[in-house]
Amino acid sequence: FQALAVLPQAPEGEEWSGANARMALAALEAASTEFDGDPARTYLTGMSMGGYGTWETALLAPDRFAALVPVCGGITVDGGRDRSSMNVHSVAGAADPFAAAAQRLKDVPVWIFHGGKDDVVPPSQSRRMDAALKAAGARDARYTEFPDANHNSWDATYAYAPMWDWLFAQRRGR
Repeated sequence: FQALAVLPQAPEGEEWSGANARMALAALEAASTEFDGDPARTYLTGMSMGGYGTWETALLAPDRFAALVPVCGGITVDGGRDRSSMNVHSVAGAADPFAAAAQRLKDVPVWIFHGGKDDVVPPSQSRRMDAALKAAGARDARYTEFPDANHNSWDATYAYAPMWDWLFAQRRGR
């Protein structure tokens, strides 16, 4: 498929905090301007820490994206992980961070993917976000869990043709 891909990386030892998410948005804007990207067909995806970054970045600019595809990411930290900073900072102080994120993103089509045996980011993160989106009345919220996949659910996600068909059918403003 023809696409302009912008692949920002969080600096080593850092997470997708507001500053790094803003850097990603700036890189997206610069590339879109330089290479004539279609603002109505801008999609956001990321895996693992980039899945967290997908939520963080989308929450900074919810009207910027036609659709989101977070893969094995999350909103909070589960299971006593040693990366307590690994959370979506823009909703971290909310009584229910999942509900807060869902309320702000309910108008953006989202297809969440996760491995059912993920031992790095628990699938409960994606299950909770899917439930929050549905409770918020999201116009198009989907969740696919690959039951036998561990953390690397991105290979299955990005090889899944229906995801690409769905993604490229999304247009902002529809």
